Amino acid sequence: MQFSPGWLVLVFSLFHSAPRAPATVVEDFNHVERCKDSLYMGTPPRGIIDAKLKKICQRYADKPRFVTLYDPQKRIPVYSAYSFKKTEGDRRVDYPWMYEPQLADVDGNGNMLPFPTGYLHMKFEDSQAVLDDYSDVVLYERGHLNPDQHQSDPHDRASTYTLTNVVPEIREFNIGPWREHEERVRVRLNNYCRGTAFIVTGVTTTGHMIRRNNQDRVAIPEDVWTAYCCTDYDRNAPHDVRIRFPSQAALAKNAKEGNKVNEITVQDLENFLKTRMDVDQNLQLFYDNCISPSPLPLYLHHTI
Repeated sequence: MQFSPGWLVLVFSLFHSAPRAPATVVEDFNHVERCKDSLYMGTPPRGIIDAKLKKICQRYADKPRFVTLYDPQKRIPVYSAYSFKKTEGDRRVDYPWMYEPQLADVDGNGNMLPFPTGYLHMKFEDSQAVLDDYSDVVLYERGHLNPDQHQSDPHDRASTYTLTNVVPEIREFNIGPWREHEERVRVRLNNYCRGTAFIVTGVTTTGHMIRRNNQDRVAIPEDVWTAYCCTDYDRNAPHDVRIRFPSQAALAKNAKEGNKVNEITVQDLENFLKTRMDVDQNLQLFYDNCISPSPLPLYLHHTI
């Protein structure tokens, strides 16, 4: 039986066509190419049980940059998780603010997009925050969960300027204690983390909302928390630094006063979040609690 050349070309194209860009809102971070690179051991925090939350693989310029667990009803992220990149810590402010088309089923290739002019009342307003939600609010600023100072590549930095990565933070807290802590972590990981550091930063809420046009629009966090994991670190670091590896967490009130950032263990943070978030008792921010992998194979463990 003979086949025409045209038929063979058709069959070949069906089996070898270029893969479509994955949708940004995904069932599982692990199922999206390279999305899991933002997570320690490719594993997201476990134990968060709200089925309404959306998993976003934050794509910019056709590449996954970090991941966000997003609440489309509160219109803020529950957390953003990313890999830390060594950087000088300078802050750019000329990137355009972006939105997430996939949250609103807007056709696209999976990339976040800059807000269009005249976007008011477009359908993505129902599923996420827009610039107008923050424009007339005096007390609050757009606070990054994945801050651009923790990224080095220009595209990685630009990708942090999506409203799906920010929450309303009290101005005095955002530019004061929280920014100081982000800088402290940046310097610590720059100097003493030898491998890749993974960071998860999130919030808790109690029901307070930013309102616009007499409607509840954006949830206001009560607490802001963060934790990092770096299993390959400098064992010769000063003691006060070494005790903050391989993992460390921090917690603070999103408030004008009483907003000191307290460094605590990851386990203490998890215990706190069990009382403040819709999570189960198996909450775990990092796979296997960020325990450093042993450099020795199992059959040699008896020698140490």
